[in-house]
Parts: sequence; C-alpha cells; structure tokens
Amino acid sequence: MPPFRLALRPLLLLLALLSLLFLLAACSSEQNDPYPQAERGKNILYAAFTERPKHLDPVQSYSEDEITFTAQIYEPPLQYHYLKRPYTLIPATSESVPVPRYYDAEGRELPADAPAAEIARSVYDIHIRPGIRYQPHPAFATDAAGQPVYGELDAEKLRGIEVIADFAATGSRELVADDYIYQIKRLAHPRLHSPIFSMMSERIIGLPELGAALNEEAKKLPPEAWLDLDRFPLSGVSRLDRYSYRIELRGKYPQFPYWLAMPFFAPVPREVDRFYSMPGMAEKNLTLDWYPVGTGPFMLTRNDPNSRMVLERNPNFHGESHPCVGEAGDEAAGLLADCGKALPFIGQAVFSREKEAIPYWNKFLQGYYDASGISSDSFDQAVRLGGGGDVSLTDEMRGKGIRLLTSVRPSVFYMGFNMLDPVVGGLSEEATKLRQALSIAIDQEEFISIFMNGRGIAATSPLPPGIFGYLDGEEGNNPVVYDWVDGRPRRKSIEVAKKLLAEAGWPNGRNAKTGEPLVLSLDTTSGGMGEKSRLDWLTRQFAKLDIQLLVRSTDFNRFQEKIRKGAVQLYYLGWNADYPDPENFLFLLDGTDGKVAVGGENASNYANPEYDRLFERMKNMESDGPRGAERLAIIRQAIALLQNDAPWIFGFHPKSYTLGHDWLHNRKSTDVGNNILKYQRIDVAERERLRQQWNEPVLWPLLVALLLLVAVVLPAAIGYRRRERGTAR
Repeated sequence: MPPFRLALRPLLLLLALLSLLFLLAACSSEQNDPYPQAERGKNILYAAFTERPKHLDPVQSYSEDEITFTAQIYEPPLQYHYLKRPYTLIPATSESVPVPRYYDAEGRELPADAPAAEIARSVYDIHIRPGIRYQPHPAFATDAAGQPVYGELDAEKLRGIEVIADFAATGSRELVADDYIYQIKRLAHPRLHSPIFSMMSERIIGLPELGAALNEEAKKLPPEAWLDLDRFPLSGVSRLDRYSYRIELRGKYPQFPYWLAMPFFAPVPREVDRFYSMPGMAEKNLTLDWYPVGTGPFMLTRNDPNSRMVLERNPNFHGESHPCVGEAGDEAAGLLADCGKALPFIGQAVFSREKEAIPYWNKFLQGYYDASGISSDSFDQAVRLGGGGDVSLTDEMRGKGIRLLTSVRPSVFYMGFNMLDPVVGGLSEEATKLRQALSIAIDQEEFISIFMNGRGIAATSPLPPGIFGYLDGEEGNNPVVYDWVDGRPRRKSIEVAKKLLAEAGWPNGRNAKTGEPLVLSLDTTSGGMGEKSRLDWLTRQFAKLDIQLLVRSTDFNRFQEKIRKGAVQLYYLGWNADYPDPENFLFLLDGTDGKVAVGGENASNYANPEYDRLFERMKNMESDGPRGAERLAIIRQAIALLQNDAPWIFGFHPKSYTLGHDWLHNRKSTDVGNNILKYQRIDVAERERLRQQWNEPVLWPLLVALLLLVAVVLPAAIGYRRRERGTAR
C-alpha cells in the first residue's frame, strides 16, 4: 500500500468518529424512540401487554389479557359507572338498566318483593337506543342493489387478501335487537365452546334445548360449514321490536344484570358471522376471534399478538360524555375536569408486547409507555412502604411527576381443605380445631410481606373489600385467627394453635392414640403455590406445629382432575369476581354446588346445612333497597359459620399498583369495569417535552474516548510521517 494512504488512515478514522459524534448530537433522542417518526406528536396512548390474547370473539373470551381489547370494541347493553363506588351499573347501548318482572308457575305476575320460592320466571326487557352504528367493516359492504359485496368468497377470490384492511370496500349499519339475540344463541354453538354456556343453560329458558338442536344440526354439516342461527328458535329470548328484546330466566336471579355488562352479551350481527365463515377465511386468520366487530369507541386495526396490537377510534361511534359525578375525592383528583366532554379523547392506542419486565420498566421510565404496573424487580425503585403499611412513591418517581394508583382487587386466594377427607374434613369438633390451628399457624401477613412486596391484605372471609357484605375493622375481624388489640387485628400466638391441635387429638403433631406423626399433603401446580421458595416457606409454617407437609406438584389438567374426584387433602386456588356481588364469592362454599357431588365450584366440598340455608336466602336478595340490611345480617351470620368451620385457610386479597405519567389524565383504579380506554386523555405536548428531556443522548463518554483516540493516533501519525520523510532524504 502506498505510504501516503497509510498516513491518511488514522486521520480518516478520526474524521469518521467526529462525523458520528455530530450525527448523534443532531439526532437528539430519536435513536432511543421505539416508535415510528410519523407517530411523533400524535394523540396516541402507548401501553404494553405481556400475554397474547387467545380469543377476541365475545362468546369465548374470558381472560384479563383479552378483555383489555374486547371491552373497548364491543358494547353489551350495560356498563359500570367509571367513577362511582360501590360499582354501579348504568346503560351502555340500552336506554336504561332493565328491571325484572316476576311470574309464578301459572303465569301470574308477582310483586317485586315476592319470595324467591314463588318466582318461576323472571323477565327482562331491554331497549336499545336507536342510531347506534357499527364500525366500518367489509361484512357490511353492499352494492347498488343492496347485496353484499363479499357475499360469496372462496380461496381463489381471497388471493391477495391477508389482513382485514386488504378488503377494498367497507360499510356499516345500525345496531338492532336481533344482533343481541344472535349473540345469545351463539352461546349454545357446539363449535364455539362458550365457557358460560353450561351456567347460562341453567338460567336462560330454552338455551339447553337450543344447544341440543344445534349439536344435532352440526353433525349433519361439513366441519367448516356455516350454521345459520336464525333458523333455530330460542324460546327464552325474543324480539319485541327493532330496538327491543326480551330475556326470560328460570326463577329469580338478581345478579343477571351484571352479566349484561360483559362481552358475552355484546351484539354479533348475522352478516358478520356469515362473512367470517366463508371458505378460506379461517386459514388466513380472518375470523371474529382475530378481527372483532363492534359499536364501541375503538376498533382493532392491527392484530400482531407477538408484537403490536393497535386500536383506532371508531369513526361511527355514537358518542358518550365524560361523567360529571363520582365519589368523594374525585373532584380534587381532577377526575371531573373533563365533565361533559365527548368521548373518547384519544385517537389511537398502541399496545406493544413485552415479554421481559426490565425492558418494559425502562421504557416506562423513558416516557415511551404512558402507564405501567410494578414488577417485583422494580418495586423498591418505585415504592416505599411505611411502618404502618402506608405506601408512597420514591423521590425518583415523584421527581418525574409519576402518579400511583392502588386498589384492592375483587379477588381472594386461599388454601382449601377437602371436607370429604377423613383427617382434615368433616364438621366434628376435632377436625374443626385442626383446621383452626392451621389457620392461625400460616402467617398470611408474612407471606404478603415476603412474596408480594406488601401488595395485598390478609383475608378474613371470602369477601374482598368493595363487595357488599365486606366488613372492615373489628366488625370484620376473624376471631378464630386474630385477637383485636389496640384497634387492630393481631394474629393469635402459635401456642394457641398448638393448644387447638392438641385438643384435636394431635399433640405436638402426633396422634394422641398411636403416636404416628401428622403428615398432610398439598396438591398444587406451578401456577399456584408451586414455586420452590413459597413451598419451602409453607413447609416451615406447618413445621411450627410439628406437622409434616407433603407437596404433590402436578400439571394443571391433572390437578383439576384430582380436585374433581376429591383426591386431594389440601389445595391452593384463587377466585376473581365475575361481578361485584357477594353471591359470586359465597357460592364457592355452597353445599349444593359441591365439586365431587355435582361438579360445581365448591372445591372444598363443604356442606353445612345452616350455611346452605343462609346462602339460599341471601343469594336472591338485592343489596340496595329495603332488604339490604336484612341481606347484610344474613351475610354476617354466614361468614361467622365459615370462620368457625374453617373449610378454607383464608389467604389474601391482592392489591394492584399502577403508575401513570403526569400527562395521562382521568385514570382511576377499577377492577370490574374494563371499558376504560375511552376516558383516558393525553397531554401530547407535555409528553413530547419530557420524552425529549429524559432521553437526551449522553455524549461525554464518546467525547472522552475520542480525545483518548486522538491522543494515541495523532502522535503515531506524526511519528510515521517523520520516519517516511527521513527515509526519503
């Protein structure tokens, strides 16, 4: 290589590094921004999801990962008021919250306060507001003659169509009562396997018969053939007029309006069902399970569950306004500042898949996500727990203007006893004292502190806070497990537990007659108490009573089978509220719903005739109105029985902690209503300013490295040139 090229190489490298430095300075924070340049300054909410949704069809969807999307797209007749607590049902597409009419077996109408035993049929008439329209969609596209543009598709005609946006023509139409009726029929569709079909078959008149008829019809058709549900009647659901329909239930079921706020009862038009059933559609993921169709404020325009999900404002949304009333403190928190303004506020919501907690957290701190939960790894960086259990943000979070929202979720986690087991089961005094002793020994407060960063409260009954019947303070104390001292509960000592164990016939953990050690088995899965550190902790809790714990871990399906057969001694489960009513928790211990006897939800197979009598009286009562006080008194009696009999070791109610940036407005903790995206508002200019401020490139390390390089390269280049000149001379 010529000498002058060798001499130029260090200088060229130096110039290249200088150019890179200037380029980084010019780019500012853009090299960090995970979003396209075209999205800058747009009215877009950015969020993350960790688990991909499996079902977006409202007849099948039943998980938190899915309702994040479905609740923004579909509109059942009812919804929950965003701000009021306790949770209050209000109309969504309906004109009002339906009030049931009751009839006896002879068809005579009964008064509203008629005893439940006399009510043979409950009738709900639902009236939909006219003028509500569906999002634009190719299923509604029609030609000049009013015929569907895409009425006869096949694999050949679908050539070049890969996503729903590839269809050139779209249309819309008005929401009508028939759309709701069609969806209720879909609950019985044999190929859709709705998770609530069995339960609703016990309630909606004619639904079991429809299921049987559809099952027979499906056997006659090819596997992919469309099953036109309009051809099959459903006796308990009828059309009254274009905007009204009727649902008839067996007996009295006052909790039914809560179901009318769930996507299961959202409308699905017949033509949408027909559109997605055409040949070749399913192979391309062109299904209702992938591309939902609704009347809600948003529509799904991109579905890439491994990367990005995008919701865009529905241009046909009928409109709502932000609430003007709430509960105490809402006005001071700024939640009424947008009173009466049209919803939704944002134009788009972008959800990015984050599989790891640390990248999710870092992007939130950089301002690239508008809100975030708090993982265990980031908890200490975000939150401080005071000695009295109070929670506050760290200085770093407050310095960024981040806000903290906390709420106790309507959930309960518990360790259950199989009441059919000869050792831990039954209502004898000895077995009861054994369960009581274990309830004292297993320190739930310690578990919450160690494994949950304090994000939970110890349970004293199946009912979580926010549910009618939950009692706080001394009234809600569990006297079997806690003493009430100085205005707060104090867990009874291990000596008290040992005394109960001895009275149960197991002094020092050994059989009083035979001397054999007490060995108890816990069945669990990796998703329950299955982590080794938790199981080690639990084993130590049992050891405090000199009881040996045998842990039998298995997969979920095997675990469920053992629960169904009653082949367990202890087990660990949790329950999330379907709706905010005490019946939805207390039924888990209803003796008539035993897992082994009838395949019900009472996994402990607990059966106390007095509890069953109280539950039967309570379940069909309303919480408001003149009988609310009576219902509360019954719930107190029922809980007292559960505390004494101890079919569960009451675990905890989890707390949710959510962080939001200062530019994100109108956020309130809600664990029941899910259609909350329409209330969120973004101060886009403030977000852009702070993103820029927080993500300025740190150039001084590069500058230092560059100077070091100059200090090394420049003397070498000068020396080289001197040697070359000396050789030339």
